[in-house]
Amino acid sequence: MTDIAALARKVDQLADQVGKLEDVNAIRTVQYAYGYYLDKHMYDEVVDLFADDSELMFLNGVYKGKTGVHRLYCDWFRNFFTKGVNGPIQGFLYEHLIMQDIIHVADDRKTAQGRARCFMQGGSHESRDNQDGLPASGFWEGGIYENEYVREDGVWKIKLLNYNMLWQASYEKGWGGSEAHLPPLGKLYPEDPIGPDEIRAGPTPVVWPATRKVPFHFVHPVTGKITD
Repeated sequence: MTDIAALARKVDQLADQVGKLEDVNAIRTVQYAYGYYLDKHMYDEVVDLFADDSELMFLNGVYKGKTGVHRLYCDWFRNFFTKGVNGPIQGFLYEHLIMQDIIHVADDRKTAQGRARCFMQGGSHESRDNQDGLPASGFWEGGIYENEYVREDGVWKIKLLNYNMLWQASYEKGWGGSEAHLPPLGKLYPEDPIGPDEIRAGPTPVVWPATRKVPFHFVHPVTGKITD
């Protein structure tokens, strides 16, 4: 009986390990799908990746719930970039490469945390120069995601999307001669119809040429020390 009990415990342990590996793969798929949908301005599909009570941190603002997420992607981004079209448009590049992800699933397998890098290439082709107020241009952008995920109705979704934009640069000047072109957010919703629900506490996050370290959700994998 002792051997059977030990074997049962081992089976339970292996089942939990396999389950967590499946969770990591599912979460990675959600995060990568987010990047692919943004590439092609599929903002409705982006919003569907978020949990009902999610939060999104963009620049110095916080967008709350799926209504806030919808406000950012559909009311702001879609109307600005594609003039209301949910999908790709001619002559506009917006590639999101998401990589170097590190994901940790909680022991109860109900929540998880993940860190990933974003490398973006964007801009307008000369064929749509001066159309919609977007002259022909190209830019680079880099940032770090420190996200949280939740299993909602058996499906992994984004609970917190915390995008930390670290640098932007024009294609022509490169990062040696460019500064960020997105100013901090000021007015809140509903005074600003596309504004955040609140402004993040503390100083406005700095961007290139200033540098900062986005806090890690995990300890050092070898020493076990906190690396914040």
